[in-house]
Amino acid sequence: MSCNPVRTGAGLVAGAVFGAGLALSGMTDPSVVLGFLDLAGAWDPALLFVMIAAVPVTFLGYRLALAQARPLFADRFALPTARAIDARLIGGSALFGLGWGLAGWCPGPAIASLTAPGPALLGFVAAMLAGLWAARLMPVTTKATPPLPPGV
Repeated sequence: MSCNPVRTGAGLVAGAVFGAGLALSGMTDPSVVLGFLDLAGAWDPALLFVMIAAVPVTFLGYRLALAQARPLFADRFALPTARAIDARLIGGSALFGLGWGLAGWCPGPAIASLTAPGPALLGFVAAMLAGLWAARLMPVTTKATPPLPPGV
């Protein structure tokens, strides 16, 4: 795939807006996430409010984007077509949740937090990259699924 400067620039702008939103909402602070997950202790609802605000924005954004014939900077939309729930999906989801619950970061906030890295963050990012590398070594056994019907 060749490098398209306009597409790369749009991706950088979108990533910067996403990272700024994470930082502004406090989601780059793992104590906020861990406080949300601590239902029996000092529960912090901040993450809930971020999700409540994000869902309608995402819903509207997808509706507006998918109403177009094609994306602005690509020939076609790259939407997932797999619908199988298999061991790879369940295992990956469990590992994601475990890492999130133990460290308080998921990939987006971890990358956004790299502007002020500490040992815990660097350890998390190293483990995340190792997990990405290990996942590529695992065989993919998911069968091809038919494309989603129009409008879904």
